[in-house]
Amino acid sequence: MTNAEILEAPFHWRCAKTWRASAYNTSWCLLGCAIGDLGAIFWFQTYSPETPALVVMGIAMACGIATSIALETCILLGRMGLRAALSTALGMSLASMIAMEAAMNLTDFLLVGGAHLTWWVIPPMLLAGFLAPWPYNYWRLKKFNQACH
Repeated sequence: MTNAEILEAPFHWRCAKTWRASAYNTSWCLLGCAIGDLGAIFWFQTYSPETPALVVMGIAMACGIATSIALETCILLGRMGLRAALSTALGMSLASMIAMEAAMNLTDFLLVGGAHLTWWVIPPMLLAGFLAPWPYNYWRLKKFNQACH
């Protein structure tokens, strides 16, 4: 299919194969985001608990995005060179990662009132982080046949 044919093809939300593929892609993105985000929150909670929550969340989001890009780049290195892998990870996933990070940090803030990890807040954070970008990842994969994985 040419790019023009892809753009003109009718779009729908009923493709189980695309939902599965986008869930797989979203899961890898979530793993990368969670490593950086939760790690940063844990570090501040342990070593600098007086840091304002919004500062911690901003840094946690940046760390989550950075680790997700790094993870996806490493995954893609098996299929392409470093420059192409990094470009692909940045270009196809940034909107997804921002939505994921915002959802995770908003969930944390709403449930515990700040940037604090407790045993019970992590599962809802991860669920929100997965669900927020999943439809976008489906749309992008279905409409443009683009995915990182």
